[in-house]
Amino acid sequence: MIVIMAKYNNRDGRSTNSNVICLCPLEGVIDIVSKKWALLVVNEIGNHKRIRYSDLMKEIDGISPKTLADILKELKQYNLVNREPFNEIPPRVDYTLTKDGEELREAVIPILRWAISKKGTVVAHCSCTLIEKGKKIGQI
Repeated sequence: MIVIMAKYNNRDGRSTNSNVICLCPLEGVIDIVSKKWALLVVNEIGNHKRIRYSDLMKEIDGISPKTLADILKELKQYNLVNREPFNEIPPRVDYTLTKDGEELREAVIPILRWAISKKGTVVAHCSCTLIEKGKKIGQI
């Protein structure tokens, strides 16, 4: 955990040194990962290692083609996803994670562990085709 030593004023106005967590370095990153589909797209690409656009559409239940295209463009701009076009007929494009994309995917695991540990956590549906249907989602 990154803890930044900072001075801040107490309620009584006195300056105090304390370990505080500063989220300011997330400023640019949070713009992309806070979008509804971004982490799902990163995860699905990571699950498959290499995946086509049409297969991503099948994997992510409920996403529109325009939204998927927009998210993929943004993830590419943030250097989280590679887009590899092939000069074939019909045209083919494969998506893979960059090193940064793989690191982001790994960084989400502690949040998943936390969510799974919460009493009453319910997964309404899981569209991950690589997980056996009906199988309980357990510890990571």
